[in-house]
Amino acid sequence: MQRFLAVEETARGGRLLVIRELVLAAGALCLLASPCLGGQNSSSAAPKKEAAATGNVENGKKVFMKDGCYECHGREGQGAAQASGPRIGPPQRFLQSFIRYVRQPTGQMPPFTTEVISDQELADVYAYLQSRPNATPAKDIPLLSQ
Repeated sequence: MQRFLAVEETARGGRLLVIRELVLAAGALCLLASPCLGGQNSSSAAPKKEAAATGNVENGKKVFMKDGCYECHGREGQGAAQASGPRIGPPQRFLQSFIRYVRQPTGQMPPFTTEVISDQELADVYAYLQSRPNATPAKDIPLLSQ
């Protein structure tokens, strides 16, 4: 009987671990997808103006390249097929959420502390990413419409 309980406890622990990982994955997906949910309405212009006021686009591009962000996220923040970095280009909604995620990421991304990259440099990177053009919707790509 004790052996059966040990097996049952192990199975329950395994299920809890799977559930925990699913919840964490869903949370990360929501965090990454939430900027995309707003679509391309007039409110998407407001964050770009805010970013321009707090960050320097040219310096952001330099930091993005110098610190190696492009290696996982692509040179335009579009994501990279050869690496595991997701798309981080526009539209990002909030600067503070961006900074918080860079400081305490989930998944494979390493954390970047203030000793590695300052909040102002992150504001510059954010401004650079906001300056990039939005991705073309799949419905507007002729080859994908066939």
